[in-house]
Amino acid sequence: MNEFELIQNYFQKLSRNTPGSLNLNDDVFFDKNKKLVVSVDTYIEGSHFINFKKPDLVIKKVIRSSISDLISKGVFPKYYFISVSGNNKNFTKSNLLKIIKSLSQEQKKYKIYLSGGDTVFSKKLSFTITSIGFSSSIIARNKTKLNDDIYVTGNIGDSYLGLLILKNKIKLQKRLNEYFIKQYYKPDIQHSLVKHLKKFANSSIDLSDGLLSDLEKLINKLNVSYKVILNDIPISKNLSLLIKNKNLLKKNLISNGDDYQILFTAPMRKKLLIKKISKSLKIRITKIGKILNNPHRSTLLDEKNKKIILKNKGYFHDFS
Repeated sequence: MNEFELIQNYFQKLSRNTPGSLNLNDDVFFDKNKKLVVSVDTYIEGSHFINFKKPDLVIKKVIRSSISDLISKGVFPKYYFISVSGNNKNFTKSNLLKIIKSLSQEQKKYKIYLSGGDTVFSKKLSFTITSIGFSSSIIARNKTKLNDDIYVTGNIGDSYLGLLILKNKIKLQKRLNEYFIKQYYKPDIQHSLVKHLKKFANSSIDLSDGLLSDLEKLINKLNVSYKVILNDIPISKNLSLLIKNKNLLKKNLISNGDDYQILFTAPMRKKLLIKKISKSLKIRITKIGKILNNPHRSTLLDEKNKKIILKNKGYFHDFS
């Protein structure tokens, strides 16, 4: 049983009288009357970050990946709460000073404010972040329209390479090691795009679990499918060079999660506006595919227009 089956079979019915829950089929709670938007995320050592050897970087990854939920909805995050479970090995004076310094930097960068939380002793280290923003509207999942174009911001796959390096599964020169590890710990979330996103996006989601698995979440209640072109999926110059020199396959690197870019759909008529905003903000926004009307026939296509079969479309939480 995966997380979506768990929610649908057991928890969804409890939220039927709460419109703001969005039927537990989105990343946020949204109360339109109170203009309140809330997201909650939990991060566990060994699952969401390898270890706590770099507490200053881990906490940045945790904060950025949490507020990216609101950012992808077209909402500026304002307040955050931290609940943490850990022990004296995790929270030495040295580690705490590094954490506080990083949180201060993130607060200044994204204009967010620590507003509460909880601390619990535990042998296992974990963080739960509650992010809060205010808006009269959001860009929801499942609002995709037939013939929408599919877009993604930034580059895909760099964080996954960073993870492989940290796991000692690939060895690279120092410059590349530093670049990919930085992308893993400090995802380049698109904060400056928030105020523009609602001008063109019909639906959106942040890329946490993987490009294709998150795209399927975006359309999971609709009678549509997607067509994505592998060659159009944006990757960095460093990753492109690595694929060439290491004989790696791009298809194996583009849907592993932890990118925290914005995946969205938009009508064709918004193409020029998106291009203009992309240029103005100096944010890479790339069209990667299209929404089609044939359900259950979603495809990833190669340069010869042939279907690519992926064994892994992204990360799934398995409760079986």
